[in-house]
Amino acid sequence: QVSLVESGGTLVQPGGSLRLSCVGSGLIFKDYAMNWYRQTPGKERELVAAVTGDGSTTNYALSVKGRFTIQKINSKNTLYLQMNSLNPGDTAMYYCNALSYEHYGLEYWGRGTQVTVSS
Repeated sequence: QVSLVESGGTLVQPGGSLRLSCVGSGLIFKDYAMNWYRQTPGKERELVAAVTGDGSTTNYALSVKGRFTIQKINSKNTLYLQMNSLNPGDTAMYYCNALSYEHYGLEYWGRGTQVTVSS
């Protein structure tokens, strides 16, 4: 059974930093592209950052580029999102997503971790 478990979300002041983690089990990490999404109530889920299976290529939403860094450690089945210079607009539930290369449309989601940026 596949599981993705996010952690690291908390309340942080504007300008602060956080690192989110996503630990996977039941799947071979290198066989999946992985993404961080975020969502606030009443809005659609937004793709924040993406990384390829081998971790070599990354992409970011314009709103976070230069502030967030996605990192994939296949040997540890772990995905990270380093978030710097946080602002209230970054407040959201953050979700980890794994997208299979081998099976089109096969994807898995974690349950999310809440990030709140407020003074």
